[in-house]
Amino acid sequence: MAETISQRARVVKKPRAGRRPAAAEAARIEEIFARLAAANPEPKTELGYKNSITLLVAVVLSAQATDAGVNKATPALFALADTPAKMAALGEERVRDLIKTIGLYRAKAKNIVALSRLLLERHGGDVPRTREELTALPGVGGKTANVVLNVAFGVPVIAVDTHIFRVSNRLPLASGKTPEEVEAGLERVVPVKYLLHAHHWLILHGRYVCKARRPECPRCPIADLCRFKAKTL
Repeated sequence: MAETISQRARVVKKPRAGRRPAAAEAARIEEIFARLAAANPEPKTELGYKNSITLLVAVVLSAQATDAGVNKATPALFALADTPAKMAALGEERVRDLIKTIGLYRAKAKNIVALSRLLLERHGGDVPRTREELTALPGVGGKTANVVLNVAFGVPVIAVDTHIFRVSNRLPLASGKTPEEVEAGLERVVPVKYLLHAHHWLILHGRYVCKARRPECPRCPIADLCRFKAKTL
């Protein structure tokens, strides 16, 4: 999984466009991420994986499922198959049996075997490093592609899940009615030096502090910077 600087340099990001926040708002956002970074300097995904292919499979499995639920099923799967060739060789029925505790396991097993075969046919067994190539794989949407790009290859992109969507709209950082709107807004306003880890800081904050039903504002490190009217202070 270790990537060299030269490898990362091959992934080209388009310049961020759109309106930048005013000075006061930019300072507030800067402070939000400075505090999150101070509390957790090197945030990591909570999904278990061994390499880029197992990461891709784990993220596909995590759609409409919890990381904890995925992590219970994948050790047995990854012990048998940690390459596209091995995953394809297992076959759909065997993969299905190994992941049947995960929601939508039938469709996910079909997609995992199909994407493994495409990785062999189109990419020499490697996980591609562009969003376009990733989203061309079965079961891989934009959010999944961004997670893989960010975690496996160190690309500074944000994958908006339910936690990031909630936190971004509550604080607010970037308001939006769709994940795509929030993603575009965040990539525009998050300071460049924080963009690589912003995805995980916001997910973990939403998962453990800024919870959906009752946010735990009294222990929130950024409560004074939050404008959410329903805070529990």
